[in-house]
Amino acid sequence: MEQILRPIYQERASQQNTLGVILVEKREKVSQITDTFDTVLLIIAKDSEQPVFTKHYTFEDKKAAMHIITEKQLRKWLLLGTNRKIVDWLIYGRVMFDRNEFLEELKIELKDFPFYGRKIKMGIEFAKLIRRYLEGKSFFEQKNYMDAYNHIVDSLHHLARLAVFENGMHPEVTVWSQVKMIEPAIYKLYEELLSSEEPIDKRLELLFLASEFFIHSRTNDGSRHILEVMSQKEHWAIQELHEQEELKNYSVDLEVFIEFLVDKGIINIKRIDAKSNKIYHRYYQASPLEDNQ
Repeated sequence: MEQILRPIYQERASQQNTLGVILVEKREKVSQITDTFDTVLLIIAKDSEQPVFTKHYTFEDKKAAMHIITEKQLRKWLLLGTNRKIVDWLIYGRVMFDRNEFLEELKIELKDFPFYGRKIKMGIEFAKLIRRYLEGKSFFEQKNYMDAYNHIVDSLHHLARLAVFENGMHPEVTVWSQVKMIEPAIYKLYEELLSSEEPIDKRLELLFLASEFFIHSRTNDGSRHILEVMSQKEHWAIQELHEQEELKNYSVDLEVFIEFLVDKGIINIKRIDAKSNKIYHRYYQASPLEDNQ
């Protein structure tokens, strides 16, 4: 298939806008990594009107997918973890073209995983974990056990990804294989949820208790990024937090996360007079970082 695709990626490689080309081949009979395609051609462009452009090809009984993505889109996926296959493609794919060592430097960056990048990823993942945990616990208390089960499974996935980030790694598609090696206690928790013969309400009760422990032990590290951002000003209106460039990445999880940190005494409320009597503007103020060690 590579020989068939060669004219396609060589044409792209000749364009000054192209930063790199990676070829990913199917490793199993049915491969999640390549979305069932025999081959994936990943082309990274400096910029484009379309952040993602995809074409499919077929040759005899084979099929291939070509994805042209901008550098900005690639870094967004790497930051937010919204395309889990991309890390696998970058690490294990074959480099067919590399302009000015762009891909080589990117692979070194992924391997070294700068501490700042890890902090923001951990913050975003922790916020997602908190949202799913709190929503699941609410369903559990209402005895909506199936909805609670769905949420606790999602929260465990976020906990697993958080553990991988803590260990200086990037979550791959097979994240539970990673977690089994580096955080067996979390893996055991997930295994217990799936294989226990206890009634579902008992399983969920134990899971929420255990999850509470894991959340408590990770709160300082999980909140470090947002507190560092908030320390840049004395206090913030909620709209200012939504519009802050780095905190935009928390998206719909931001307000739930802030309220969780308020409940934990990590973020303080500052009341400022509004025009109407007895009503105040609600502003948010980060506790000093040293108070949260």
